[in-house]
Amino acid sequence: MNAAADWSVLKRFGSYLWPRDDVALRRRIVIAIALVLLAKATTLALPFAYKMAVDAMTTPSNTAAMAAMALVVAYAAGRFGSVLFNNLRNIAFERVGQDATRHLAEDVFSRLHRLSLRFHLSRRTGEVTKTIERGTKSIDTMLYFLLFNIAPTIIELIAVAVIFYLNFGWPLVIATAITVVAYVYVTRWITDWRTTLRAQMNTLDGQAMSRAVDSLLNYETVKYFGAEHRELERYARATRAYAKAAVKSENSLGALNIAQAVIMNLLMGGAMAYTVWGWSQGRLTTGDLVLVNTYLTQLFRPLDMLGMVYRTVQQGLIDMAAMFKLMDTPVEVADAAGAPALDMRRPTIVFDKVRFGYEDDREILHGLTFNVEAGERVAIVGPSGAGKSTIARLLFRFYDPQGGRILISGKDIRTVTQDSLRRHIGVVPQDSVLFNDTIGYNIAYGREGATRGEIEAAAKGAAIADFIERLPQGYETEVGERGLKLSGGEKQRVAISRTLLKNPEIILFDEATSALDTRTEQDILATMRAVAKDRTTLTIAHRLSTVADADRILVLDHGRLAESGSHGELLRLGGLYAEMWARQANEAEDLDAAAE
Repeated sequence: MNAAADWSVLKRFGSYLWPRDDVALRRRIVIAIALVLLAKATTLALPFAYKMAVDAMTTPSNTAAMAAMALVVAYAAGRFGSVLFNNLRNIAFERVGQDATRHLAEDVFSRLHRLSLRFHLSRRTGEVTKTIERGTKSIDTMLYFLLFNIAPTIIELIAVAVIFYLNFGWPLVIATAITVVAYVYVTRWITDWRTTLRAQMNTLDGQAMSRAVDSLLNYETVKYFGAEHRELERYARATRAYAKAAVKSENSLGALNIAQAVIMNLLMGGAMAYTVWGWSQGRLTTGDLVLVNTYLTQLFRPLDMLGMVYRTVQQGLIDMAAMFKLMDTPVEVADAAGAPALDMRRPTIVFDKVRFGYEDDREILHGLTFNVEAGERVAIVGPSGAGKSTIARLLFRFYDPQGGRILISGKDIRTVTQDSLRRHIGVVPQDSVLFNDTIGYNIAYGREGATRGEIEAAAKGAAIADFIERLPQGYETEVGERGLKLSGGEKQRVAISRTLLKNPEIILFDEATSALDTRTEQDILATMRAVAKDRTTLTIAHRLSTVADADRILVLDHGRLAESGSHGELLRLGGLYAEMWARQANEAEDLDAAAE
């Protein structure tokens, strides 16, 4: 990153650090800054108390002893005051940093949910979560160093230069300035090298995390193919590469510490020798040696951390820039300015000459036109790749078509808010992914604020209430990650339950029974027919037997409407549907013969 980019990141984060609508937080920042200045003023005064105590002890007398004693007590009190002010500063600022981090994390999370399905399908979940984790975690540390290390150190540098000039003249000021510049330059040069190594470590760490998450999410697939050793080797390659980069990074830290120590101790030795020389000529006192030593020790204590501070700030800027880049990902599907909510007067669906492709050079739907009347049960069938599931994604407006329009209740869905559109449509997908929570929570997800009675009624409507009540923990039963503790049929019934609870006017069944056995499929179909009563339903199916009783069947072929009609009409037509029906009937007969 360059200076302009760094400044852009800091400026952008500044809006979170200095919220316009929160006066209390801004007051805390002002208090924290005042405490920083008090702590630094106390620290700068301490060496003078130390010097005067030493000078008083060089001429023994009762008065001098009392003065030295008072100065020692003042010195101790000053050190305590410095610690007190620093900790009060931390207490005052803690809420500011936490609130800034929280608001930023919430904005990122909200933004991720606004991004298109295309983004989430093309990015690895592990890498996205790692980017957010690094970005939010770096904020607190970076803020601390910027406000409470770098800024006070700059103030101290200026103050020490003034004190050295007034007490020792230009030579010590120039020597200190040259040393500090050399110290900062060498530290930055080595730390930039270390930052490159650190960036490599982050990349390799992200790869290792991504591979681990990917492998664990596909646990069953790994077991099916006995590929544990392959997954271990794949993960081990990533961890070995990370370990190699980590060794280089740690070794570079030793080089940095050695270089810093050489520069610092050259100045310390030279400055003290200069003071001793001044004392030998009678121009300086013994206390002046203590004064110089104390100031340089105090000055180089924060500078000693400069490499770590610089690297932390640089890494923080890199991590925050990556997070802001994530936030800046264009929202592919956005509401039109001032878009109204969808007024669902009649639950009708119209696809009017819709053209769509996931890639510009590969069109899936070619001017597709069809309509679904209110209360009608329509099925969409066709060979694989015909564009059936694409219709579902367009209906929910996960993507916008490149041509044509989609109307719900007579309104182009691009002209209404996405939230209101999806509120009127329910879906039971092929793979019903459940949250890693209870059955009750997953059913209740259909509508926020649903009562226990409504949840139980929805479960009864989906014919799963009896099963839930037989469980030892009932509705509090955990379903496991992605609902893996439930069977396919049970997961589908939970999905139907939450759709019932949502109570939409339009329901989409997207291959809802394709992964089920015949007996479970028939049970689910009976439930689906009961749910579809008095609603507009669109059923996407592969097995034609599951939609033979639909009011109308649309047959797609290569993204075009090939045929339309009832089951009987399409069989009499003798076209693509009849061919698919005959093929599936033959396959069923072959299976029955093989079973006998």
